Amino acid sequence: MTTSSSERGVSLGMPELPAPAYPDDVRARLESDAREIISRYPDSRSALLPLLHLVQSEEGHVTRTGMQFCADVLDLTTAEVTAVATFYTMYRRRPSGDYQVGVCTNTLCAVMGGDAIFEELQEHLGVGNGETTGDGKVTLEHIECNAACDYAPVVMVNWEFFDNQTPDSARRLVDDLRAGVPVAPTRGARLCTFKETARILAGFPDERPGAVEESGSAGPASLAGLRLAKGETAPARVVHPRDGGPHEEPHDRKAHEPSPVEHPSSPEAPRDTSASDPSHPAGPAAEEGE
Repeated sequence: MTTSSSERGVSLGMPELPAPAYPDDVRARLESDAREIISRYPDSRSALLPLLHLVQSEEGHVTRTGMQFCADVLDLTTAEVTAVATFYTMYRRRPSGDYQVGVCTNTLCAVMGGDAIFEELQEHLGVGNGETTGDGKVTLEHIECNAACDYAPVVMVNWEFFDNQTPDSARRLVDDLRAGVPVAPTRGARLCTFKETARILAGFPDERPGAVEESGSAGPASLAGLRLAKGETAPARVVHPRDGGPHEEPHDRKAHEPSPVEHPSSPEAPRDTSASDPSHPAGPAAEEGE
């Protein structure tokens, strides 16, 4: 008795069938949006990145149909489009959840607890890296850096910041997302779905009332270096020796020791984390040997 190559799971390298086309009404709508995007650039191929976000907003990930559409409207080959879509991690290549939950596991976040958060969420949600919960709500992934080290450990949901997280607060965060409970980032506008986020990244305005005003700016810890560069005098900050003894400044003048409220970037300062855990303070740093 013999078995066929397909039964053995062996691919014979047969070419893929052409990508199915969008329905006529969907294609017409996307073509209208694509023309608006392309008009912003002197060279049409420069519009590829926002166009990939546009097709991602349609289906929640970049499909073969979406890549064929981008190739058609930009007069590119599908190989050229695929090369870009597979290079950037913001473009999903398979179906994903309404909320992309990214846990930073790079150096500082990992040291501050990012690894523990990621392990907790994997166990709590029952998914691995890049996988989606059965209800289609949450896709979990580890991220190399969220560019928010001053608020480590950081979790992002659809690219919005949730600062100073703990395993407990992160677990409550994903539970709220799955339950449909409104959740507010520590910085930025209120959350929207991943498809809605993709359309905003394609360059279309956020049409939710008040959302633009909610976006805000960088937090105080992020702006400390900028203030110093502008010549502003930073308040004195006293760091006591490990034994807790007093620290004298030159000329025997004891410096003012600001409270945590005066220094919101201090690791001792209590902070809001997420709407699901608004009063949780940042955890204390462990002493050596603990």
